[in-house]
Amino acid sequence: MSIQTVDVVYTAVATAENGRDGRVASDDGKLDVIVNPPKEQGGSGAGTNPEQLFAAGYSACFQGALSVVARRENADVSGSRVTAKVGIGKTAAGGFGLTVEIAVSIPNVDAATAQDLVEQAHQVCPYSSATRGNIEVKLTVA
Repeated sequence: MSIQTVDVVYTAVATAENGRDGRVASDDGKLDVIVNPPKEQGGSGAGTNPEQLFAAGYSACFQGALSVVARRENADVSGSRVTAKVGIGKTAAGGFGLTVEIAVSIPNVDAATAQDLVEQAHQVCPYSSATRGNIEVKLTVA
């Protein structure tokens, strides 16, 4: 698999201090959050964590991709919802890895159309492209 060339139109910049137990802020000040490991990982759980931030970004991006595909297919995705569940755990190699489940609800289309739209969105979404072949991503349609 080759590296994809991208004509960049926007670059987000964020800086972390003290890793998973500190602070993350964007250069424009619109994002400024305390990060702490979740209780399940021995942390305080007081702040957000990188997995929540990844889930938020992935769900928003996937929803955008779904809208792009829906316009192309002339499908009504109003009222749709995309939920991303990001899991973290140890890998067999001794490091850490992620899993993702994308759950999509599209109330205004039939089940077959919803499944097709979700699969197309998965091909369009930049987060899906970035993770493809690297982590397990499960798609579910409700």
